[in-house]
Amino acid sequence: MAEAVVKQITELQERAGIRFREVAELLDTTPQTVSRWRSGKVEPQPDRLKDLLALAWLAEQLSEFYSPEQARLWLFKPHKLLKGDTPASRIRAGKLEDVTALIAQLKDGAYV
Repeated sequence: MAEAVVKQITELQERAGIRFREVAELLDTTPQTVSRWRSGKVEPQPDRLKDLLALAWLAEQLSEFYSPEQARLWLFKPHKLLKGDTPASRIRAGKLEDVTALIAQLKDGAYV
């Protein structure tokens, strides 16, 4: 499973332009922990793995609309439809459904 985790982290960084420390921040863990996952030394705990996979899915969805740099800005920029919160802050707060709703609007052709 370690290889699959490494692939998810790499794709997340490539598709959404998220920096290493930001991956850790979004997953509510430390950069050192993410580094150990990426090196294959340890595997994420089940709850962190679930969050990592959800974040990787999110990055994949964003890559349909944005370059990696634009996707990163989208994640960390305050958003009107989130009442000034950033998608990243909603992810950290465990409210991924708020962010997926914005992505659904993108898919429906709305500008978000």
